[in-house]
Amino acid sequence: MSRPLIISDCDEVLLHMVVPFKEWLEESQGINFNLDGANFGEALRWQKSGTLLEANEVWRMLGGFFDTEMSRQTPIAGAVESINALAEHADIVILTNLVDKRRDMRAEQLADHGIQAPVYTNQGPKGPALQKIVEELAPSRAFFIDDLPQHHHSVSEITPDVVRLHMCGEPLVAGAIDCAHKAGHADARIDVWSQALPWLMNKLEETPA
Repeated sequence: MSRPLIISDCDEVLLHMVVPFKEWLEESQGINFNLDGANFGEALRWQKSGTLLEANEVWRMLGGFFDTEMSRQTPIAGAVESINALAEHADIVILTNLVDKRRDMRAEQLADHGIQAPVYTNQGPKGPALQKIVEELAPSRAFFIDDLPQHHHSVSEITPDVVRLHMCGEPLVAGAIDCAHKAGHADARIDVWSQALPWLMNKLEETPA
């Protein structure tokens, strides 16, 4: 591959996830979702008792959402137009933290919103998975976009030459997420596509060092 490669996350970068997840829980699952900070483990309480869900119950709810409710997810403002504009200058793949059986579901979901891109699934830190993608596709340069700081930390340790943009397009949680740029693990933190697109375009035009 001679073109640059952009490796993008999906949830809260391309599609809203927290808000439709909250709506589904409160409408049909008997659960209140109050996210104070970015800790899901302390956000879900049973409506009748007020008790916190145990970790395995939180994971079960997340699994249920992705199995049956992905149609609730809508694009982040400007995401579809921006990723397709970038696709004119770089190849695009999606690296999403879902179990492997949901890979085709995610690809179809994105295609329905107008984003045609190969999807790679992953569980855990994204650094090792991103390294494998870069080795497989051998791009001229690689860029990484994700909403979670731990993934930027992971990528920065394993493939430090990858250009990293920390982006969370969901206002409900953006302010509570630690900034990977301030921590030194990302090259920038930009939470809206209207600003992220020109930043990425400029980076694509730069001559590699």
